[in-house]
Amino acid sequence: FYGRAVMCVDDPVIRELLPRVGRQTTTYGFSEDADVRVEDYQQIGPQGHFTLLRQDKEPMRVTLNAPGRHNALNAAAAVAVATEEGIDDEAILRALESFQGTGRRFDFLGEFPLEPVNGKSGTAMLVDDYGHHPTEVDATIKAARAGWPDKNLVMLFQPHRFTRTRDLYDDFANVLTQVDTLLMLEVYPAGEAPIPGADSRSLCRTIRGRGKIDPILVPDPAQVAEMLAPVLTGNDLILVQGAGNIGKIARSLAEIKLKPQTPEEEQHD
Repeated sequence: FYGRAVMCVDDPVIRELLPRVGRQTTTYGFSEDADVRVEDYQQIGPQGHFTLLRQDKEPMRVTLNAPGRHNALNAAAAVAVATEEGIDDEAILRALESFQGTGRRFDFLGEFPLEPVNGKSGTAMLVDDYGHHPTEVDATIKAARAGWPDKNLVMLFQPHRFTRTRDLYDDFANVLTQVDTLLMLEVYPAGEAPIPGADSRSLCRTIRGRGKIDPILVPDPAQVAEMLAPVLTGNDLILVQGAGNIGKIARSLAEIKLKPQTPEEEQHD
């Protein structure tokens, strides 16, 4: 193609490729040499606040209704394209400020009182996120920590594909140790056959061996609410993380307001 390439200069691989790109480029990122540079990033709850600096343009102060530095980078890329297309700054800012995120990307499903769940006072926030690659999971965790630093961070994670779990095994183990409490569902196979050593039990064992957290394996999705309730403290942020059928589980948790169901309630449902 003959168009301009808009590239994230923060990525070391992309930085290495830049000299070999045989067309015009616009770079973006937090790096000082980025053509569209993110500066003064601050996250307050679910909002990101930052300034975008562009060549020969006035600084653009942005409030974005999406948490995390990764979303600031996404906004910088969008602004780079919009600026190149000649869209005026007021229209760009209106679009950014009206953006409410996308489904299953740090998707806030509610905040629920815990007294009916486990008898404790306080609440738990419930967030659903599609990220299933270690880099994406890491970005989600960092966004949660930045916006709610005092929360007990609980993750319900469903690995997606045995091949991905095998190929990125150590990366998953490293990233998942960053939460306070980890519950893990079995691998969502997406049509793949099981691979020895690339299953959730093995991954839990590896994470446990690193001595930071003690993962809880959830063998049956029907047990999620029952196994989640005891680990909630009353000041929690629950991240339901993954790309398989875990999105349905997240919405089920929201519908029952995190409360484990009795057999009678399950039959009624």
